[in-house]
Amino acid sequence: MSTNAKNTAASDNHAPASNFLRALIEGDLASGKNAQRTDPNGHPLPAVVTRFPPEPNGYLHIGHAKSICLNFGLARDYGGRCTMRFDDTNPTKEEQEYVDSIIDAVQWLGFNWKDEGGDHLYFASDYFDQMYMMAEYLISAGHAYVDSQSAEDMAKNRGSFSEPGKNSPFRDRAPDESLALFRRMRAGDFKDGEHILRARIDMASPNMNMRDPAIYRIRHAHHHRTGDKWCIYPMYDFAHPIEDAIEYVTHSFCTLEFQDHRPFYDWLLERLAEGGFFKRPLPQQTEFARLNLTYAITSKRKLLQLVEEKIVDGWDDPRMPTIAGIRRRGFTPESIQLFCERAGVAKADSWIDMSTLEGALRDDLDPKAPRAVAVLKPLKLIIDNFPDNLADDCTAPVHPHHPERGHRTFPITKEVWIEADDFMETPTKGYFRLFPGNKVRLRYGYVVECTHCDKDADGKVIAVHCTYFPDSKSGTEGSANYKVKGTIHWVSVPHALEAEVRLYDRLFTDPNPDAGGKDFKSALNPNAKEVITAYLEPGMRHALADEKFQFERHGYFVADRVEHAATRPVFNRGVTLKDSWGK
Repeated sequence: MSTNAKNTAASDNHAPASNFLRALIEGDLASGKNAQRTDPNGHPLPAVVTRFPPEPNGYLHIGHAKSICLNFGLARDYGGRCTMRFDDTNPTKEEQEYVDSIIDAVQWLGFNWKDEGGDHLYFASDYFDQMYMMAEYLISAGHAYVDSQSAEDMAKNRGSFSEPGKNSPFRDRAPDESLALFRRMRAGDFKDGEHILRARIDMASPNMNMRDPAIYRIRHAHHHRTGDKWCIYPMYDFAHPIEDAIEYVTHSFCTLEFQDHRPFYDWLLERLAEGGFFKRPLPQQTEFARLNLTYAITSKRKLLQLVEEKIVDGWDDPRMPTIAGIRRRGFTPESIQLFCERAGVAKADSWIDMSTLEGALRDDLDPKAPRAVAVLKPLKLIIDNFPDNLADDCTAPVHPHHPERGHRTFPITKEVWIEADDFMETPTKGYFRLFPGNKVRLRYGYVVECTHCDKDADGKVIAVHCTYFPDSKSGTEGSANYKVKGTIHWVSVPHALEAEVRLYDRLFTDPNPDAGGKDFKSALNPNAKEVITAYLEPGMRHALADEKFQFERHGYFVADRVEHAATRPVFNRGVTLKDSWGK
């Protein structure tokens, strides 16, 4: 079995749901379609080879996570291989930073591209010499020609969905003439846009993608890997099927926007197979619905705009739907895999509600995350009859459902921090927390009775006073003698860890912020990030960067993987305990 097959699956411990892509693979396996393939050295090839082919022109987002989990997951489940390939055919938009971020994201999600056959990390630029040779073959065989029309004339002559296109005046150029021009294009003799290489197919085709599509363009630009070796670059639709075939891909899974491109994919591979470049069976492209997530945008251009205009704090801002962002927010690889499994695989586009993603994180962290107490909106509670110098240890489980994980201790003292919402001088109906004359339990500690409060000159409550009952401590026999309706959490004032806590929420208030040509920036949520000073139980000073916790009553938080330090604790809220948006 390949290393891919050993990758960790989603946290739901059951057989993955069947879908039409699995049915396709299983049908091919049953027929033996790809069973006898070998590489040039005679070594057997896997019967299932998929690929994940991002362009390194931005950071991956949650939509890419579905493709990653799908392609690597299917290869894993069927004992095959998934290649990792960078489609770096557009040098003006691609950077090494993006390459590094993509590699990091895929590995963080739990997948890799190594198996017994080697390291299957590839770049389209690895194949530029082969692609060029294949383009020359297509010209010589009469399947391609150099077009010298202007971009405006090409667009005008392409026709429309209701009208056929018109042949270029250069369409019948002799192969030798086109070949000579193509070689001069490579030599740098022409300016950008002066000539272009097109496939010769059918300008009257009802499929616009078959109307002599462009396959090579002139672009004088420095490439992040090949430098200035090339000034002509293959178009994506030309490079993609060739890359698949070179890498022995059996199942090329694309999102639905590539469905109309499939006829050219098949046409090109058939022509190159006729020329002896590839053996049959050839790769098969199949389309599935992309992941559309509410309250988010996944356009790389718009995400870049958010970064460049400093609306967010970078590609890894926890408000961003990028994998780097949701990772920093506290999402786990298992929660993302679980979300992708729940989103499913379909043939028609649909919208997945953000609550599905948030629910996956809750479901993953609930059985795993250690608990901690944090006071986010602190108000001082003074226990007037508590001994001045006493620090009495209270005990709480690390996880309420896993006693084997032990306990944590933290002291209660005369002054503790409580949530400001846990006191109301004049209570409303059904309010069972602190108000003068009422008793509550300090969670894991004592029962206290509220007596009065202190106010500043503006009438704002600045401290609450109470008395405690020494025989009421949780875990002791006397605690059973006290029946109270309210329980509140707290941390000791002198022992609490002061921390910066960032409360993150959905970046947009509109579930479809950029649909129908809307200005997505008008739907930005002004409350998507709130930075507060909070007080945490003292044991949290040992929290490590990227460590996750459930802050009791508040939600799931993570020690920021970039800025958190023992000398400056920083915690990010990943998700609340319950979905407040659905109410």
